[in-house]
Amino acid sequence: MENFENMPRPEIVAVADAVAQEKSINREDVFTAMEVAIQKAGRTKYGAEHDIRAKIDRKTGAIALSRYREVVADDALIENESAQIRLIDAHDYDKNYKVGDFIIDPLPPIDFGRIAAQTAKQVIMQKVREAERNKQYEEYKDKIGSIINGTVKRVELNTRGFISSVVLDIGKTEAMLRYDEIIPHEHFKSGDRVRAYVLDVRREVKGPQIFLSRTCPEFMAKLFTQEVPEIYDGVVQIMGVARDPGSKAKIAVRANDKTVDPVGACVGLRGIRVQAVVTELQGEKIDIVPYSEDKAQFIVSALAPAEVTKVVLDEENNRIEVVVAEDQFSMAIGRRGQNVKLASQLVGAQIDVLTEAQEQERRSNENKVRTERFMEALDVDDMIAHLLVAEGFSTVDEVAMVELSELSEIEGFDEDIAQELQRRAQEFVAKRNEEFAAKSKQLKIDASLQTVAGLDQDMIISLAEKGVKNIDDLADLAADELIEMLGENAISETEANDIIMAAREHWFADEEKVD
Repeated sequence: MENFENMPRPEIVAVADAVAQEKSINREDVFTAMEVAIQKAGRTKYGAEHDIRAKIDRKTGAIALSRYREVVADDALIENESAQIRLIDAHDYDKNYKVGDFIIDPLPPIDFGRIAAQTAKQVIMQKVREAERNKQYEEYKDKIGSIINGTVKRVELNTRGFISSVVLDIGKTEAMLRYDEIIPHEHFKSGDRVRAYVLDVRREVKGPQIFLSRTCPEFMAKLFTQEVPEIYDGVVQIMGVARDPGSKAKIAVRANDKTVDPVGACVGLRGIRVQAVVTELQGEKIDIVPYSEDKAQFIVSALAPAEVTKVVLDEENNRIEVVVAEDQFSMAIGRRGQNVKLASQLVGAQIDVLTEAQEQERRSNENKVRTERFMEALDVDDMIAHLLVAEGFSTVDEVAMVELSELSEIEGFDEDIAQELQRRAQEFVAKRNEEFAAKSKQLKIDASLQTVAGLDQDMIISLAEKGVKNIDDLADLAADELIEMLGENAISETEANDIIMAAREHWFADEEKVD
């Protein structure tokens, strides 16, 4: 049993209360720190090999110091004779002891000398600091995803004299703005007031490390939430943000109440609301885009101020083709491609911008290539091949698999012509597949290559002849290497990148399984 017969020591309770209040930490954490300090002093006096434990009465401050010895089995290996005792010997004290129990021997109070007192103080302060750090971590980790205010404490420069980080005083601790989270050309000096987004809080030995950002899209979204009451109240909803920090940004908004204009709410009377955000972001130009469930309409709005003539959606490859008039092309692309890049980020898909002339030329080239393929594969004249292309057929496989009635309904075709075309298409496909199978066996092509979207059989053979025989070989290529192997007219740079990323998908899937 622990001994509380020592004299009450109200001064200990008073010290614990004072430290807890001064440091704003839990009173129990202070008492625990004191007990650790007393235990350390006890082990210094009686020997470090002893299991000395201290207990402070939380009401009176009385200190009970005891030695603990664990009861182990008779045949157990004794590792520490001062802290362990065999069951047979324990029964000399009390027959009721069992393996796993502790024999507790009360010790006389310690007369703290100068060194012992100093050690105790160090332990207490260390424990208090740990408690403070834990309290700070718990407080600030709940602020991840919010905006906090701070004062510049110091600006750290790299060897070239550029800002590497800015340390902010945020009250009870410090936070860091790294160089890549600072808006370009932004300057700071000691004492400046700064607002920033809490990006991450990490628990580290020297205390919680708080990382801030002024460049992330979430920072701008939070600023709008603070400036626009309709967003704060949930009447207007932010659907997406895309930023080129310090230069330009786009934010998509929609109203959950049909009577509210979401764009007008964000702009504010005479632009006062959006101007407040622009000022905070060092003059960053902001386009406020009305969100639409109609993806094509949303894309048109996202590319403003350019006027869009036509939108072609490729859902399978998550790509969008936008056609604009010649005089709108530079506006749609924007300076250094900024407008189309931000619009792509906002809608979540790659947007390719073409002029009407470019689209017409590309379509003409595609139709020419398809027409020639049909003429060669089906042994037909250019008129029939052209009719197939005009009806939307792009490959011989489509002709081979389509319903016969769909072919016969083409103007200029009858049932006999449709049957003959499909027969030729099916023979061509069967022969091509046989040749591909034989060639695959000869070149030892792995079947995994056939699963990659964007590759046809001719491409696979061409790659295999150049040493690319499985999906990992393909995944290791760069886009320019793939284009060089297949020929510049075979695929575009965007298509090459899509093929390579499709080949790499299984790498990421394997990483997720490991995690």
